[in-house]
Amino acid sequence: MRKIRFYAALTAAFILRFKYVLLVSIIVGIGMFFVGKFVLARLSPSNVQYVAIVGRYHVDELPSDVLNMIGQGLTKVDETGMPQPSLADSWKSPDNGKTWIFTLKQGLKWHDGTPVTSNSIQYTIDNVVVEHPDDKTVVFKLQSAYAPFPLVVSHATFSHGLIGTGEWKVTNISVKSTYVDELQLINIDGIRKYLRFYPSEDSAKVGYELGHVDSIQNLLEVTPFNSWSTATVVPHKNANLYVAVFFNERSTVFKENKALRQALSYSIDKSMWSDSRALGPIPSDSWAFNSQIKPYDFDIQRARDLLEPVLPKGQTLNIQLTTAPTLLPVAEQIAKNWQDVGIHTTVQAASTLPDDYDAYLTLYEVSLDPDQYLTWHSTQEATNVTHYANQRIDKLLESGRLEMDLEKRKKTYLDFQRFLLEDAPAAFLYHPTSFDIVRK
Repeated sequence: MRKIRFYAALTAAFILRFKYVLLVSIIVGIGMFFVGKFVLARLSPSNVQYVAIVGRYHVDELPSDVLNMIGQGLTKVDETGMPQPSLADSWKSPDNGKTWIFTLKQGLKWHDGTPVTSNSIQYTIDNVVVEHPDDKTVVFKLQSAYAPFPLVVSHATFSHGLIGTGEWKVTNISVKSTYVDELQLINIDGIRKYLRFYPSEDSAKVGYELGHVDSIQNLLEVTPFNSWSTATVVPHKNANLYVAVFFNERSTVFKENKALRQALSYSIDKSMWSDSRALGPIPSDSWAFNSQIKPYDFDIQRARDLLEPVLPKGQTLNIQLTTAPTLLPVAEQIAKNWQDVGIHTTVQAASTLPDDYDAYLTLYEVSLDPDQYLTWHSTQEATNVTHYANQRIDKLLESGRLEMDLEKRKKTYLDFQRFLLEDAPAAFLYHPTSFDIVRK
């Protein structure tokens, strides 16, 4: 008992003498516990994401979906293809599309904390003069009127480098051989995202299998993950992309032969793409889509009727169908369909559009705005891959990009789709589905 009383008295004396030191130590210990918990939470796997992006990109040519994470444009585009406010809350054109004046929102700041002013907005557009009359106004002066110009400035803009205004802020960039290898991002909640770039889908899949990334964005070929119990497959329909067969009107096969082009369109069995059919060059959810255009549903008898005057009995027609390696299975199916109506087809793989071809199966990207001038106007040698030339279509395309009245502009593009589909310079097939792969 004497020992117990001695140690109790000693402990009481120690506490009494060092009570303030002990109190401070307890407070500091509790504080360090919570700080440590907070830091560990920030660094825990749930707050760190490793994402694979397919493609090789220089710093100044990152894909738009990555740039849109980091920055915003003066406008943004809604699901129907119409411009909506973003960095700018309003815009106008006092001279029917030749001059565009944008007024910035109040209180915007770049990721480095500096205010967003008109002078810090960086847009470089060919043949466009940019002026900054005051901190909140950006003026674009075009050489000629262009009605859909508000969509041009929907692209993300930055004050310098990759300092933007988006949800994600760049903290580091790793570059190998001039190409971006990894982009490190953080958001306001402290979540970190590591975007790791792979040159091909196969290499991205290997990175996922080795555990270097936990997700892959925008895969076109989902195998083998669709059979994995540890992976979630998230499909996305890409309305601004379509797969089509373009008929070269300078080829001796298709020149001035509308009936043949129509027959080939009818003879392709499109039932496998019923959920993602592309009926024409303008997406079906666009404000300018014409639901009354000729759909070219699979009709083998209609195809044969159209071919009868074009292809006399006993005569064969040979077509060379060129496509990218990724679309070879689709090309081979089309070749079988055409064989059923008496057209012999040779399928050829090519990574780029050849100088001389009959038909070209490809994945084509279009703007969400209905302006199709670059693709179908007869003067656009570099981008009109079919070499299509039609005076009526030319006039519609010219007036469509000048017309400021939305209803009149819509009518122009309704007519454009109707006449283009009647001419059948291409067989429109489907909007491709891409897939995000996420580890469970």
